[in-house]
Amino acid sequence: QVLLVESGGGLVQPGGSLRLSCAASASILNMNYMGWYRQSPGKERELVAVITSGGSPNYGDSVKGRFTISRDKAKNTVALQMNSLKPEDTAVYYCSAKTNNGLEYWGKGTLVTVSS
Repeated sequence: QVLLVESGGGLVQPGGSLRLSCAASASILNMNYMGWYRQSPGKERELVAVITSGGSPNYGDSVKGRFTISRDKAKNTVALQMNSLKPEDTAVYYCSAKTNNGLEYWGKGTLVTVSS
């Protein structure tokens, strides 16, 4: 069992920035990937950004050039720096991880609201 705890959500104005963090209860070196998905009302959950065990990032098309994913292997955390936020970025952001043996875990989510 791997616990994922997100932090850093909140209310921000359009054009602003937020930084999300996800802390894992196990070594992220054992993760095939770790990253972020989001879901807004009436929409399916979508990929935001993930980072592979080799350190390669993969971004959803809607956030490329604005969001940056990073990891701290010593602290077992993954961060998502979100810049130039838009109202359409409003969603619940979920941390996700998949272990090398195929087990997938999800955090409880953190709400990001982009509004003036």
